[in-house]
Amino acid sequence: MANKKTFNDLGLSAKALDAINKKGFEEPTAIQAMTIPVMLRDDTNIIAQAQTGTGKTGAFGLPLIEMVNADSKTVQALILVPTRELAIQVSEEINSLKGNKDIKIVPIYGGQSIDQQLRRLKKGVHIVVGTPGRVIDHLNRKTLKLGKIEHLILDEGDEMLNMGFVDDIEEIMKHTNPDKRTLLFSATMPGRIKDLAHKYMDGYELLAIKKEPLTTNLTEQIYFEVKAPDKFEALCRIIDIEEDFYGLVFCRTKSDVDSVVTHLVDRGYDAEAIHGDISQAQRERTLNKFKKQRVNILIATDVAARGIDVYNLTHVINYSLPQDPESYVHRIGRTGRAGNEGTAITFITPSEYKRLMFIQRVAKTDIKKSKVPKVKDIIKAKKKKIYDDLTAILEDEIDIKYHNWAKKLLEDNTPAEILAAILNYCFEEELNPDAYGEIKEAGAKGKQLDQQGKARLFVALGKKDRINAGKLVELIMSRVSIKSKHIRDIQVMDKFSFITVPFDKAEKIVVSFKEKGRKPLISHARKNR
Repeated sequence: MANKKTFNDLGLSAKALDAINKKGFEEPTAIQAMTIPVMLRDDTNIIAQAQTGTGKTGAFGLPLIEMVNADSKTVQALILVPTRELAIQVSEEINSLKGNKDIKIVPIYGGQSIDQQLRRLKKGVHIVVGTPGRVIDHLNRKTLKLGKIEHLILDEGDEMLNMGFVDDIEEIMKHTNPDKRTLLFSATMPGRIKDLAHKYMDGYELLAIKKEPLTTNLTEQIYFEVKAPDKFEALCRIIDIEEDFYGLVFCRTKSDVDSVVTHLVDRGYDAEAIHGDISQAQRERTLNKFKKQRVNILIATDVAARGIDVYNLTHVINYSLPQDPESYVHRIGRTGRAGNEGTAITFITPSEYKRLMFIQRVAKTDIKKSKVPKVKDIIKAKKKKIYDDLTAILEDEIDIKYHNWAKKLLEDNTPAEILAAILNYCFEEELNPDAYGEIKEAGAKGKQLDQQGKARLFVALGKKDRINAGKLVELIMSRVSIKSKHIRDIQVMDKFSFITVPFDKAEKIVVSFKEKGRKPLISHARKNR
């Protein structure tokens, strides 16, 4: 562990390190640690053996951002990828890493309007991420010039060859600057990859991650396929359906950890965080509370979780898919210790299925698909626990003052009425199905709003106003035409509440609750509330 490299060791600039820190990444993956220093030297071609999901976009993206001249309007780097999905993903990832450096990254792929791509290319682009077919279209139209590129990246080389792109790649290479550096990423090294390297790369440095045998045991492993905005709701349901949840939840970045913990605490869960920005003293206090089960949910990054020696965990949850099979095995190995069985749950979005299957294959394990618990099943499980707890209390001797109180209440009411009132008083919030948001099937068809299609609203009513999730929904529906299922992520605090609604309904709700001369009852949420 002591020899582990940090981003500070790789030769990156202060601006790049600042962008990485803002993204919340704590340390480089193995392929990033190997590739970034070699690429920054800019004196050799590279073949890097790395799988999807090992951080390879950062491995070539960060050095490219450092080396691109933002003042020039010419295309300085071309990244070839096999699919449109990967073109979009790589482009977005590099954009998120560039910080405040004024460089333009454009994805070009089939299925997107070529006119839109032409307009963007005419404005001046520094890095092009494209599929081979669409790149050739632009070369033939003379709308993309590669004669001055300094870097050519072939991402998922073996996949491109499997898809029959070898002739397209060779055609593209004829249009590129002969003095460029070429970087080829491939999960495997078949003969055709080596032939391509010998033909078009005048010498290269081979970078490959050493694989260690991986083992998993004593752990039930399942995965849920959910849309990214539904992950938090799915997490809450998993926690609530368990009688005694005691688990470690892994996120990819520090900012993700902070976000999940904040939302859990807002909903009333006992959760705490550990990551690289937390002091050693605070880390020790948090771990001590977790080990003593004074908090039952710990949210962590991989780096911060090293050395955590906690037994009897019921769950390890991969809120974010781990970077590689090794990380997956290290994470889930925290359940099933000392002969105890545990459950490992992994959340994936539909686009991450391929990465999960790769992890399963390399780790030689079986990860079964399951469905997020239904609200009715959670309520049923909670009722059973309440019943069991009440039965246990009845077996003990109950203080005479409660008997006297009960007799007083029974003077004017039937036993069933009294018991119903007490259950309602004690468990109304806990057993309210409206406290849970809707989770749609990840593969379900039909129009669904994405994150940009939603708005978070602040409501100046809370528990002190005798408001709960159900009453809040009813109040809004009484003023605005909206279905209850579209009012989601309801959080009711003591003095105020939050809701999430479709963007097109948000303004109607805000306007409908405005009263002249009074502070608005419902308004758009501010981040610093």
